Amino acid sequence: MAPKGKVGTKGKKQIYEENVATLKFYNRVILGANAIYVAINFCVFYSSSSFSTMLQLVFALAVYAGSYRSMLAMAKPAYADDGGLLDGGIDLNMEQGMAEHLKDVILLTAIVQVLSTISSYFWYLWLLAPARALHVLWMNFLGPWFMADSPSAPEEVNEKKQRRQERRQMKRF
Repeated sequence: MAPKGKVGTKGKKQIYEENVATLKFYNRVILGANAIYVAINFCVFYSSSSFSTMLQLVFALAVYAGSYRSMLAMAKPAYADDGGLLDGGIDLNMEQGMAEHLKDVILLTAIVQVLSTISSYFWYLWLLAPARALHVLWMNFLGPWFMADSPSAPEEVNEKKQRRQERRQMKRF
């Protein structure tokens, strides 16, 4: 059952603290996934590592860097001259925001990267990201635009209504 009344809003300090905790969590996810990948592929199975293994690591690092830096920029707080918190940044834990998609990309990349220590074919799971992007694009922008009703022509007035309107106009004059 949904709570009654007004939904509470978060204060600047609470948003700031939650953003710091969220960034810390995703930083640990990134470091953990990379540590597992490097330890297994470059330490344990060093002899079977190839150029594609290094390329996959570079790809994952680029995805992590872009997503994490975007989240950092979104969560950047603003301070007053006296050091007080003016703005806690954009709430990274807000549902249906851009940060939600960035967090999904980080988690997908971490999962794929760790699973790829078993088999490189798990990198094909990363194709879920563009598929999800196309789905969101279709549902939010393209679908409604293509499926929107065209501006309809004026409705054809049947004969009875037309005669009735003509009589009303005659009465006015």
